[in-house]
Amino acid sequence: MRFPSLVAAVVIGLATAPLSAAAQSLFDTMNEDDRSALRAEIRAYLLDNPEVIFEAVAAFEERNASAQAEMEGALVEINAEDIFFDGHSWAGGNLDGDLILVEFVDYRCSFCRRAFEQVMDFVGDDGNVRLVMKEFPILGPQSEVMSRFAISVLQLGGDDAYFTAHERLLNWDGAISESTLGAFAVELGLDAEAVMAHMSSPEVTAVLDENRALAQRLQISGTPTFVMGGGRDGELIRGLLPAAGLADVAGELRG
Repeated sequence: MRFPSLVAAVVIGLATAPLSAAAQSLFDTMNEDDRSALRAEIRAYLLDNPEVIFEAVAAFEERNASAQAEMEGALVEINAEDIFFDGHSWAGGNLDGDLILVEFVDYRCSFCRRAFEQVMDFVGDDGNVRLVMKEFPILGPQSEVMSRFAISVLQLGGDDAYFTAHERLLNWDGAISESTLGAFAVELGLDAEAVMAHMSSPEVTAVLDENRALAQRLQISGTPTFVMGGGRDGELIRGLLPAAGLADVAGELRG
């Protein structure tokens, strides 16, 4: 017994969607001999048309990517206030821009270091983007120390001092010590002892705790991770993206 229509339904289902109710109902009522015959026909069809398997995999991956994007969009919308307007993160670029680019950064992350120039080029070329930095140290004790220093500088020295420290830390290749950070603070015109003492303060710890909790809610586990949006919703961008890629995302978000 041959089942051309059911074979077609099964194969099409592999590449597009689950079986139709009619096809599933027919399959459920078949005896074992007919099911064996159907399996043989499907196998023969796939052997004759192996490209269908690749089409099915591509369709499956596309559906998964679409579902993932929808889920991430919902996560951004739910957490939008904490992502874009947390009240403790440094903000630069065009503070009145129509888009906001948020970066979760680790100063020991080589990809974050490579991303810095791309991000600044994008923000400078676009001219209408607010840039927000969130320290997210995940690469060990040195990362933690550097993040605490940056936050301490921001809280005690302000936005300009922070950005200078941020750029300096991203370009620092050696190990970080207390004397190194103290020298950085002096270069910034700050009280080095005060900056160093403030690094272990509850205020700095609270920022790191909030950033980590937010990252967990957004299912962020690596750096750099970006969120770009208009303040109420947006798109998660996982990993390094060149300036042109960031511009493409901005264009899509602006419609």
